[in-house]
Amino acid sequence: MTETSLETTQGKQPGPSPTHLVLIPSYNPGAKVYDTVRAARAHWAPVWVIVDGSTDGTAEGLQTLAAGDPQLRVMILPRNRGKGAAVLQGLDAAAAAGYTHALTMDCDGQHPAARIASFMAASQEHPNAMVLGVPVFDSSAPNLRVQGRKVSNAWANLETLWAGIGDSLYGFRVYPVEPLRRIMHHQSWMRRFDFDPEAVVRLSWRGVRAINLPAPVRYLRPEEGGVSHFKYLRDNALLTWMHTRLLMGFLLRFPLLLWRRLIMR
Repeated sequence: MTETSLETTQGKQPGPSPTHLVLIPSYNPGAKVYDTVRAARAHWAPVWVIVDGSTDGTAEGLQTLAAGDPQLRVMILPRNRGKGAAVLQGLDAAAAAGYTHALTMDCDGQHPAARIASFMAASQEHPNAMVLGVPVFDSSAPNLRVQGRKVSNAWANLETLWAGIGDSLYGFRVYPVEPLRRIMHHQSWMRRFDFDPEAVVRLSWRGVRAINLPAPVRYLRPEEGGVSHFKYLRDNALLTWMHTRLLMGFLLRFPLLLWRRLIMR
């Protein structure tokens, strides 16, 4: 266990990591974002929030939090460009500052801040891998969402020739910064809701191994502060188009992926 992870386990404020940081993209999340950021900071440093053109006043509130915390940085984008675009902004800034790995988590309180240190420890032990959260659902999870992700996971497994992606949609995960930046800067996709599944498929194509760790997920009700920007028809259409182009990419890469699978046995 790393020193930072040990400090977190014992309940002390973690010291800043020189290599790993937390990135939280945020778009009109409501007040729940403050709890999310405080929880992340209680378990890791540094934490960066990328405000993706929010209009709900949370950008100002986050700046106020950051003013009193040198390990919290808030980056504000002038207009909403999508989750993937916000993460890329954070990745570019992280690379410029010398960070090698980034844990992404949602701003709405669904993801378990208490698992940050264990995910970072796995990444530090296996720096060439991506550490993917596999959601452990409770009774709050909408059945439509739970069943729907099985379809996306099946496509992702096919497109990577069953390379070991435990869950393609769960955004609580640690990425190696440089491989993901190179992928995103070489094509214009992955800028919105298609970011999470396309990132793991394309990283897998590049030979980045997946390490899967369980992590609980909560779907908060509106009265609990939950805010969802998921649009069933729009976002499923986006995922359908994403998997269509990924399937074409898979067919082009099939000989290489098959060879890689055979030599790994």
